[in-house]
Amino acid sequence: MTGVIAIGSGKGGVGKTWLAASLAHPLARIGRRVLLFDGDLGLANVDVQLGLEPGMDLASALIGRLNFAQVVRRFEPGGFDLIAGRSGCAQLSALAPQALVTLLAELRALAPAYHHVLLDLPAGIDAIVRRLLATADTPLVVTTDEPTAITDAYALIKVSRMAAEGPIPQLVVNQVVSHGVGHRTYDGLARVCEHFLGLRPALAGILRHDRRVPEAIRGQQPFLVRSPVSPAARDLEALARHVAGAG
Repeated sequence: MTGVIAIGSGKGGVGKTWLAASLAHPLARIGRRVLLFDGDLGLANVDVQLGLEPGMDLASALIGRLNFAQVVRRFEPGGFDLIAGRSGCAQLSALAPQALVTLLAELRALAPAYHHVLLDLPAGIDAIVRRLLATADTPLVVTTDEPTAITDAYALIKVSRMAAEGPIPQLVVNQVVSHGVGHRTYDGLARVCEHFLGLRPALAGILRHDRRVPEAIRGQQPFLVRSPVSPAARDLEALARHVAGAG
């Protein structure tokens, strides 16, 4: 799956979904065709964060009413496409193995039309998370500087590498007060991975804490539209350039 960026986290509350929704925008700004896929099956809320009205979604495709191309929606303010999930859908949260195979095949069929397909994964270390993370060209694991977030990020990296499939996940350190704190958080986690797993994840990016982030989420607005020159916006743009290979 060329250009697939999977975004996971060991625990919830680290800003994973916000990052997925917000990263699509700067990638589109640098001329990339982007599809954002809400893969947080059963607890999907990317469309809510973006202020989209309920409409065609992943559940409609998986139960066979529509094909995947028909549930792609255009998000004009961000310049990217979106496949929304459905919150509170037990059918999605307990996806059967064969349905997961179908989902991956459909994403592969859509991928050639885009430079990047962004997958917002469920939090945790379940089998579906490991499978989708291993599918990606660029797997990203999001953490903060909180000890529980770091521990769970390590756990996700560990279980994702047990099958030795796919690239080594890269780290994104989110919601830190400074780049210095972000680098210290990354260095500590990378050393643990090196010692116990024999690998050192690369640092994809550091995103500073910004009070404008929750304001944008509450306002259901794209972050780069609401606060285009904020510290977190600059960090997002740097992360976009990194994953796009543009600097």
